[in-house]
Amino acid sequence: MCNPIQSAAPRIERAPLLYYITDRKQFDGTPAQQERRLIAKITECALAGVDFIQLREKDLSVRELEHLASAARAAIPESSATRMLINSRLDVALACGAHGVHLPGDSLCASEARNILVRGGNVRPVIAVSTHSPDEVALADAHGADFVVFGPVFEKRGLTNPAGLAQLAAATTRSSIPVLALGGITLDNAAKALEAGSAGIAAIRMFQDNEVTAIVNALRRLRAANAPSA
Repeated sequence: MCNPIQSAAPRIERAPLLYYITDRKQFDGTPAQQERRLIAKITECALAGVDFIQLREKDLSVRELEHLASAARAAIPESSATRMLINSRLDVALACGAHGVHLPGDSLCASEARNILVRGGNVRPVIAVSTHSPDEVALADAHGADFVVFGPVFEKRGLTNPAGLAQLAAATTRSSIPVLALGGITLDNAAKALEAGSAGIAAIRMFQDNEVTAIVNALRRLRAANAPSA
């Protein structure tokens, strides 16, 4: 059983945190063309200042994912502060030199994942966790996650009972780490998520379907507009 820990990696303070979650199958074209477009999008996000990229290609075999992850890691310029996380697979994260992992809510806890990655040679891994309730956010915080993704906040296709802004606000009050909003996020409703206390925005389509620099600039302006007065 995982035990709560008192400290983890240094806290992530920049706001709003921006998190691109990949889905190469949403691109047009053949599988090879989809992969090339994904790699190009990863570079675009890194150059635009997106903070984190989660490689979330769950349909791939471990070997295929490792190949794609290595290409994705290489697509992030050395000068970029963007950090790449691998969904679930700690072995792939270590093999490709990713900055950390994103853990599903039913996966091993953040403290255990951190210990494995540190023993594998990543001395300062970034650990993100998917959450769907304030209790799950508090648990991930207690186990030393660096940040959590909370959602779905807004309605989206196939889902008519989202967590909602009230639950997002409740989650942020129970967390000492950043809580990022996910699910049905658009430029039209992102301000509401930030006003509810979200430290940032996680999305697939908003980054993948648009010119990323424009999206990043628009989201940074939203945070500035919602910052409390001195």
